[in-house]
Amino acid sequence: MNRRDFIINSIVMIGGLPFLEYIKMVLASEKSLNSNVGEKKMKVLLINGSCHKDGTTFTALKEIANTLKKDNIDSEIIQLGPDAQQDCIACGYCREHDKCVFNDIANEIIEKMKTSDALIVGSPVYYAHPSGRVLSVLDRVFYAGGRFLKHKPAASVAVARRAGTTATIDVLNKYFTINQMPVVSSTYWNMVFGANAQDAKEDKEGLQTMRNLAHNMANVLKIIGEAKNMNFEEVIEKGAKTNFVR
Repeated sequence: MNRRDFIINSIVMIGGLPFLEYIKMVLASEKSLNSNVGEKKMKVLLINGSCHKDGTTFTALKEIANTLKKDNIDSEIIQLGPDAQQDCIACGYCREHDKCVFNDIANEIIEKMKTSDALIVGSPVYYAHPSGRVLSVLDRVFYAGGRFLKHKPAASVAVARRAGTTATIDVLNKYFTINQMPVVSSTYWNMVFGANAQDAKEDKEGLQTMRNLAHNMANVLKIIGEAKNMNFEEVIEKGAKTNFVR
């Protein structure tokens, strides 16, 4: 008799039939969950905010992508690159078009998030904060396409030679929390250290943190996938907007 059967038989012997039914329900739910995941693989979009294609930020995000693949989750890394990124000019164009007036990588990210199930943003640290190009792009992505990201789990990753990582993560997470996106955590703050890609590969704890972040993201996506079979109604209050002069 295996351990599972022993536990179930023990519950029956002590008269725990109601609890036994609960156990059966959980096991059935897990079986259904595994079958549903096999039907449609979920996808995570990862944004590399570095201007270096194969640098430290890419090394951290690649570790996440490789782990997601092992957990049967698809992923794609999109790099912002070295080109200058347009900042938001508050023109209001996106309010009627669900895209930014500047037809660039911000709109590409919005389009990809329409079919992606989660978002991970990675940024290098230069002066104790996220890269300026990351902030310029995210401002426009969330302002123009926020409804395509709402309720999708997200996480931030910061890479630095030494310091500024916690401040960077704090700034990036604010994009998620204002848009009702569950923030996925790991076993340490989501940071990898190194002055270059080779250094980052030597940060064993940092890469372990990336793998654990990927595992947690995969688990959250699988739970959400199962929850989609349930009736869900968003209840959000709207209308009240104030400032400090009225």
